Amino acid sequence: MVEYQKIKRWLPVYTKSRAEKKAQQALLGKNIEAYLPLQRQLKQWSDRKKWVDEPLIKSYLFVRIEAAQQTEVLMTKGISRFIYFSGEIAAMPDKQIEDLKLLLASPYQLEITEERLQPGEKIEIKAGPLKGITGEVIEYKSQKQLLLRLGDLQHSIIVKVAASLIERIP
Repeated sequence: MVEYQKIKRWLPVYTKSRAEKKAQQALLGKNIEAYLPLQRQLKQWSDRKKWVDEPLIKSYLFVRIEAAQQTEVLMTKGISRFIYFSGEIAAMPDKQIEDLKLLLASPYQLEITEERLQPGEKIEIKAGPLKGITGEVIEYKSQKQLLLRLGDLQHSIIVKVAASLIERIP
């Protein structure tokens, strides 16, 4: 049991509305590893346009902690709660966080949806900057697209990928 306490795992946390960046800074100030996926978007105001970094998933960020640090995370300003699945805190494999970072660094436009999409054929991207990422093929807005499920977050990331770049996984 002691060994389990020492293992650092990525855990998703829910933040207060529009507090993602401040919560991340507060966690980093406590020397807690925190990752906030941001996507650059062009915002339109009545008098101007401006590029801003917006959270990819509203009110979510990820912390990589040992079990003993959970209370410290919850005591951080801006953090509401951990995300649970089947009665336990949802843990994210390191590969999923790395895949998410890779997706955000790619030139592809990402779309987040809370829509529960039906599972389809398993695929892997065989070329390009997303090579090695696996997912499911879906029909969405009448286009073939790659769907990557992020563990138990009840969110899906949809990225458009040319069919020539994917191959079926048996």
